[in-house]
Amino acid sequence: MNSNMEKNETQTSCEYQENVGILRQIDFFSSLPLEATKVFAYLCTRESFRPGDYLFQQDEEGDRAYYIISGSARLDHRIENTEKTVRTYTAGAFIGRLALMGKMRRLFSLKASTEVTCLIIGREKFTRALEQFPDIMPKIIKVLVDNIYNWEKRFLADGYVEGTDCFQQIGVSLV
Repeated sequence: MNSNMEKNETQTSCEYQENVGILRQIDFFSSLPLEATKVFAYLCTRESFRPGDYLFQQDEEGDRAYYIISGSARLDHRIENTEKTVRTYTAGAFIGRLALMGKMRRLFSLKASTEVTCLIIGREKFTRALEQFPDIMPKIIKVLVDNIYNWEKRFLADGYVEGTDCFQQIGVSLV
């Protein structure tokens, strides 16, 4: 074996170990058995984006979830010809988990503000891995339910602005 092959194998092994570590920290994967997490880590890819690149765009079908390893990206929503920034995501954000669960159109665009490196998993690979571990689906659903509940609870705790219709739009946890 030449030194280039050894270097590539070592780099791939290190990246895989990093992926396992990252997934163990994401609530969506953290309660899963280690063997399942290892499979998901193997199926993930890393992708880099330059400032101005779109990770995904509004109205396209979403089929991937993104964990931002480094950098920052801006979440935008376009109405007619006006684009409004909703928030900025930075390292440690896990975005798009619902796209792993089923077909849906993106309601927002995510655009790199800086150099961004992401750990990405697609729905097709995610679904294939689930077939190997069918008993983990209830754990994943529980995390999604908890996320919705906690989001709505935070919204209520933060209060609402009198005279706006934001308060009338909540109740997502009742779905």
